[in-house]
Amino acid sequence: MAKFMFHGSYTASGAAGVLKDGGSGRMKALDALAASVGGSIESAYWALGTEDFYITVELPDNKAAAALSLTVAASGAVRISTAELFSAADVDEIASRRVTYRAPGA
Repeated sequence: MAKFMFHGSYTASGAAGVLKDGGSGRMKALDALAASVGGSIESAYWALGTEDFYITVELPDNKAAAALSLTVAASGAVRISTAELFSAADVDEIASRRVTYRAPGA
């Protein structure tokens, strides 16, 4: 399974929903959301600052991540961003691949 980080900020309606549901209520909704695309929540944190939440999710692939992100964004409750995460072993494999590239104008 691939790992993804979802982070973002609540709109006014999203913040009102968190006040109504509480953190535990939102976790139940997040667990159901991830499960609906074959994934699971690894960690979820609410935060102070420009981002209101950081959620790490294991998902089958990037299409599942895109479906999740699109569905959440369409709700209008949050502004969400997605990043695929890589382990140290993943980075070792990535770094071992030799790629041919010519910079523009080189």
